Amino acid sequence: MRVAPRWWIGILVWIAYIVVIFTVGLLSGVPYDQYGDSSDTLFRAPVLFLAAGAVLLVIATSVLGWWKPALREERRSRHAWPIIAPAIMALSIVISLTTGVDWSGIDGGYLAGLLLLGALVGFNEELVSRGILLTSLRGTVREVWVWFTTSALFGLMHATNLFFGQDLLPTLQQIGFAFLGGTAFYIVRRVSGSLIWAMALHGAWDITTFAVGHAPSGAAFGLILGTIAEVIALVFVFWTFRSKGEDAATAKPEVDAARPAAG
Repeated sequence: MRVAPRWWIGILVWIAYIVVIFTVGLLSGVPYDQYGDSSDTLFRAPVLFLAAGAVLLVIATSVLGWWKPALREERRSRHAWPIIAPAIMALSIVISLTTGVDWSGIDGGYLAGLLLLGALVGFNEELVSRGILLTSLRGTVREVWVWFTTSALFGLMHATNLFFGQDLLPTLQQIGFAFLGGTAFYIVRRVSGSLIWAMALHGAWDITTFAVGHAPSGAAFGLILGTIAEVIALVFVFWTFRSKGEDAATAKPEVDAARPAAG
């Protein structure tokens, strides 16, 4: 790493990302409630400002030299079973895409916008929160606070939708659900050892949300199941804070200290 991790570096990058997203989003002139109306609004608003945010994050991560710690978990969770919660979330996506979307109402242009939006959302929001911000916090605070801070700031990131025309109550709900979703994505990183899988799940979730909102078929079970999975993740996450090999790493000095000195 070119730059040693410091908590304030992650906060600065997080703020800079929000400023870029907010500024480009305002300049687009598209209200939040019209983002998913057509392929035109998809490309003019979320795809455009997410592309600008991606440029910022690529530059920041490269300058800091944080690609490896941002994308890779050196010491994975000691318990793998908490991945059940994100797995249920993935199942809910499959169910929603197969039963909750009227695909006849989605043309090629809209589908292209959806796929690009999903890729950018997954890359951007995971890299800034559970990549750069997570890297900056480790070594400064305990892992439980790494999870909480990254998930909380990920949720607060959505508060900017107020300025794009979204009402207060839906925004507060979105912040809360984003915190839960961020917890599921954190579990994916801790258990799998890679942020890439969290990016993929995150992107797929947003694609599903937009697709269901744009062309619903009337079956909402998939998204309901996904919300339940996010709540389950909030419970399961507490089994992910200890890492593989942690006990051995802490026990070794005790053994060495108990061993009598030579001579």
